[in-house]
Formats: sequence, structure tokens, C-alpha cells
Amino acid sequence: MSDYFTSVIDHYTQWVTIFLMVAGLYVVVARGNMIKKLVGLSVFQTSVYLLYISPGKILGATPPILSEDFTVYSNPLPHVLILTAIVVGVATLALGLGLVVRINEAFGTVEEEEIFEKGDRG
Repeated sequence: MSDYFTSVIDHYTQWVTIFLMVAGLYVVVARGNMIKKLVGLSVFQTSVYLLYISPGKILGATPPILSEDFTVYSNPLPHVLILTAIVVGVATLALGLGLVVRINEAFGTVEEEEIFEKGDRG
């Protein structure tokens, strides 16, 4: 029994990633408020960042600096790619918030159902 719990605790990053992914996807699908959808999308993006960056660090490894003293190295490529993805994610979120502000000015609401009703009336 203790080996099972030790295994679960050792993989806490994967559990956090799965939880954030499911929570973010739920908020995007289940909510009609556009601001809440953008927050859910942001949480989902964060889980993807964790998914890609967690295997990039090897315990006991060093940065890739060649030396006779080190034999195990960490790969820096996932960290660089995630840094780029964070910048793109922030820009996408800013654009989404700008669109929500414009939609709110045009329709007077950020709720999808109300926007659909107002759009059907002409």
C-alpha cells in the first residue's frame, strides 16, 4: 500500500496538470460568460505549459555546460519553447479581452445567450 501512495505523490506534477486541464476545459465549455471563458482558457494553457516543461527537468542533471565533472544534462529546449508559448498566450489573452470589451460595447453584455438573442432580433 505504501508503494502505491509513494508513486502517486512522486507524480504530483502530472496530477496537478490533469486537474488544471480538466478545470480549464470545464470552465470554457460550461460557462456562458466570455470573461470566464478566457480565464478557463488561460488555466488550460497553463496546464499545457506544465505538461511540456515537467519532463524537461531531470533530477540530478545540470544545465548543458560541457565539463568533465558532469555526465547527465537537462534539455533547455522545452523551457525556451514554453517561454515563447507564454508570450503568445499573453498576447492572445489580451486580444480576447479587447474583443470582449468591444462586444460589451456593441451588445451591452458579455453573456453568450443574451448576445445570441440580441443578434437574432436584428
